[in-house]
Amino acid sequence: MRYRLTFVCGLAVGYVLGARAGRERYEQLRKSAQQVTRNPAVRNAAESAVQTGREVAAKAAGRVGDRLPGSVTERVRSLREQRGAEQDDWGTSNT
Repeated sequence: MRYRLTFVCGLAVGYVLGARAGRERYEQLRKSAQQVTRNPAVRNAAESAVQTGREVAAKAAGRVGDRLPGSVTERVRSLREQRGAEQDDWGTSNT
């Protein structure tokens, strides 16, 4: 899936950069992209993906945590304590 998304993004960028349709077509594409990114359903899906990623990362850290060197484990623990449980550093909102 990641490779498909990369391909589609590359295709879109290539079209925009290589299109001879002019400024009007570029503005039309830009407005369409802005509408998609401002869509609440898209934003919710992105935030859901971020939350899922965090949960998976936490599970993976729990499984591999005992195999990591002590210095890495201590650093992760100190960063979690500094950040706090409710603080969100990734720029997403929980609304």
